[in-house]
Amino acid sequence: QVQLVESGGGLVQPGGSLRLSCVTSRITFSIYTMGWYRQAPGKQRELVAGITSAGTINYVDSVKGRFTISRDNAKNTVYLQMNSLKPEDTAVYYCNARTLRNTYWGQGTQVTVSS
Repeated sequence: QVQLVESGGGLVQPGGSLRLSCVTSRITFSIYTMGWYRQAPGKQRELVAGITSAGTINYVDSVKGRFTISRDNAKNTVYLQMNSLKPEDTAVYYCNARTLRNTYWGQGTQVTVSS
């Protein structure tokens, strides 16, 4: 069974940092486009950052310059380094793996930015 397991969420003060990790299993990780999405209460899920199998990266405008997505194909893992966190970054963060044929989601990890 395919699994995407996120970790690294938590409570952090504004201006702080967190690093999210998503470990995958039972997929050929290297061919998948990986993404981090988030969903805040009462809002739609949005793409925060994505990285293709070729290493092309994109970010939503609100996190550019603060967040960095990366992948380690040897570890079947994608990361999201989040710096200069703001209260508006508070959300459940989800890992996503997709190809043209398949899409998989993790269970989500809560990120709360509050003083």
